[in-house]
Amino acid sequence: MSHTATASPFRSLTPFVGASIAWHLLALAVAVLIPGAALWAFGAIVLNHLVITVAGLTPRSTLLGRNVSRLPAGAVARGEVAITIDDGPDPEVTPAVLDLLDAAGQKATFFCIAERVAAHPVLAREIVARGHSIQNHTARHRHDFSFLGPKAYAEELGRAQRILAQVTGQSPSCFRAPAGFRNMFLAPVLQRMGLTLVSWTRRGFDTREADALRVLERLTRGLAAGDILLLHDGNAARSPQGQPVVLEVLPQLLARLQSLGLRSVTLPQGLAS
Repeated sequence: MSHTATASPFRSLTPFVGASIAWHLLALAVAVLIPGAALWAFGAIVLNHLVITVAGLTPRSTLLGRNVSRLPAGAVARGEVAITIDDGPDPEVTPAVLDLLDAAGQKATFFCIAERVAAHPVLAREIVARGHSIQNHTARHRHDFSFLGPKAYAEELGRAQRILAQVTGQSPSCFRAPAGFRNMFLAPVLQRMGLTLVSWTRRGFDTREADALRVLERLTRGLAAGDILLLHDGNAARSPQGQPVVLEVLPQLLARLQSLGLRSVTLPQGLAS
């Protein structure tokens, strides 16, 4: 989109990032102008970098840029939540997830890894055909994602956008970082691409937790309208019976939504208000 491509990169700077830049400049000036202050200036810069690192490793932090962890007020008023399902599509798990969602009359958002979409295009198109949404979860789900620079971010996200749009016919508007980890270079790239960073309100840790009841408890403790919930169809942990945990959790979660009078919508629907 032309209006995002020409936007000033400084528009994406948060007050924290702007203050960090000023802090660096001040520290350099102190090191140059005040004899014997170089060590103190270096320490100040190191401290600032530690804070930046912690912010990047905190998935719901907004210090480095806009980060949606709840649906807006309009969605809350309508009793909406957003079930988001990461790391697929998986030909073994995703079809069963789709059937469970259909049976309950609920919609979800699938944050898909683009290379997996390219490997399973029919399944990806089935997700969209059933009324769900596919959004950008990078091209490869790189484990070093939080260490990348602006160019690598642009290449990774841009490649994912192209694959997802080509396969599904829809261009994603939302992005989720692998494990929620990123750094200060991501926000300007997202702004240029017209993507919104989305984290979550609550997660079940279902990639490592084999106990479905524990996963369900994490997702439903204090569950309320506006919540964004995180589950996985890709990389899903297995129950002691060998079942992907998401397939044991999802029916109970959907039943809980119904009992609370809540409705799961796609992120584009929920964020539109």
